[in-house]
Amino acid sequence: MTITQYTQEQLAAQPIGHWSAEAAQHVVGGLRAALAEEDLTQPHWWILNHVAGAPAAWQRPALTEKLTRYADEGTDFEAVHADLIARGWLVETAGALTLTVEGEAGRLRAHDRNAAVHARMREGIDTAAYAATIDVLRRMVANLGGDGELPS
Repeated sequence: MTITQYTQEQLAAQPIGHWSAEAAQHVVGGLRAALAEEDLTQPHWWILNHVAGAPAAWQRPALTEKLTRYADEGTDFEAVHADLIARGWLVETAGALTLTVEGEAGRLRAHDRNAAVHARMREGIDTAAYAATIDVLRRMVANLGGDGELPS
């Protein structure tokens, strides 16, 4: 995709709030649309990835506590956990969560869909420019009293 080239002065005069909100809307919207093709939401995706990364290490309350910060207000994590268990994608044994074979297959399909969105988003942006953008946004967040650290 080709977009108009502007001078550094023109770009520096742009409102960061507008462009960061616009970017967030399109990135999150693209990811949510890709996940919806698997009948998943972002909280489904987050749970699947955390459980896949640490099988049997997560329990619902701890995982919900960790993920709540990233969720839309009012996200019902208990309903998301229950949905993944009802699908047969997640099992809970003695309180510990583990993905099933079906759950891992679904997670991998969703991963591929998300990867396609990320690739489309990064077209024409080299790694150095992308990293610099993330670092600038982190600094702005920290400057305004937010948490500028990378999520774990």
